[in-house]
Amino acid sequence: MPENQALITNDIVVLGLIAATLGAVFWTASLPGAWKKFYSFVPALLLCYFIPGIYNTVGLIDGEATRLYNPVASRVLLPAALVLLTLTIDIRGVMRLGPKLVLMYALASLTVMAGAVVAFMAMSFIHPPTMAGDTWGGMAALAGSWIGGGANMLAMKEIFDVDETTFGQFVVVDVGVGYVWMAVLIFLAGRAKAIDARSGADTSALDELQERIASYQAQHDRVASLTDLMLIVGIALGVVGLAHALATPMANWFAANVSWARQVSLHEPFVWIVVLSTLAGLLLSFTRARTLDGAGASKIGTLFLYFLIACIGMQMDLVALLDKPLLLLLGVIWISVHIVLLWIAAKLLHVPFFYFAIGSQSNIGGPASAPVVASAFHPALAPVGALLGAVGYATGTVAAYVLGLILKSMAGA
Repeated sequence: MPENQALITNDIVVLGLIAATLGAVFWTASLPGAWKKFYSFVPALLLCYFIPGIYNTVGLIDGEATRLYNPVASRVLLPAALVLLTLTIDIRGVMRLGPKLVLMYALASLTVMAGAVVAFMAMSFIHPPTMAGDTWGGMAALAGSWIGGGANMLAMKEIFDVDETTFGQFVVVDVGVGYVWMAVLIFLAGRAKAIDARSGADTSALDELQERIASYQAQHDRVASLTDLMLIVGIALGVVGLAHALATPMANWFAANVSWARQVSLHEPFVWIVVLSTLAGLLLSFTRARTLDGAGASKIGTLFLYFLIACIGMQMDLVALLDKPLLLLLGVIWISVHIVLLWIAAKLLHVPFFYFAIGSQSNIGGPASAPVVASAFHPALAPVGALLGAVGYATGTVAAYVLGLILKSMAGA
């Protein structure tokens, strides 16, 4: 075997290894006892990145040589996940949640963006080497996660061509900083009544809110039939195929006819694949296709997402993750600005603490963890967290893309 060649070079074998690894992670995460304690400290998401990274670091596989990531995972599974995760959004339902809750969600997104700019400037002064290279791109990817979710983070990685190791470093920031904040919110949820009593917030709307959202989910939950699964996969991959067919002609037209297209990456076909897939999912959310979530559309979208996460992980060099330890300080500054600004807004609007907590967590944590925080207030409120978290899949791509362009200009890249 040639020097430095990976032990496993067959992409089908690598696919089997990755699938078995994901299966093992989720199986052990479902077990009680010691495993439950382990996963309370080490999120399953982190292992889905880092175990494939170990395979690559020790030479078991060569993540850069495999074609599993590109074109299969990044060009097929990512846009398919975006379609399935956005078609489940109830836009009308979100608007009925009440203007203050929707406003707090929007302000949470804006304060995340403001926090990124402040953190970039602060760290450029405190420790310029940390901000060297494509750190700005890693921040854009993290913004995708902190405004939307995993799919948006991965989309930003592709759009801004973020190095796999830089991306891995920001995964650590995402988990290390984001999960600590989630733990703080869960702790404070038990003191929400006292906090609201001191602030004089009106909490009467919460009862009506939880009943309305829970009733819709109960109405459409069902055991998936083969027809349901065929429709889910057919819609997802059909839209992806159409997006690929349209992306290159649209990118070429913008490159030839719009002078500023290259400055905002509109000459790149992949940008159009992401935009068209997200837009198609949103349009489908106004049709009966949205009821497919009751048959597992979002679960299949999340499954696609985890395969993509593992494929990114297997390109990481774990040793290089230690190159920029101060990125955690960057994350702390970033999220601190978000928290302070959003808390000031909550005080000015006299909203319940729940609105502050779920507005923040539906951005920072997304649909995976927002229901956990919501249920800490009351189990019936979990669907509210899921609903607001899912909205981030639609807004996260656009907001993080705009922020990425701002950070890119600040970095002089």
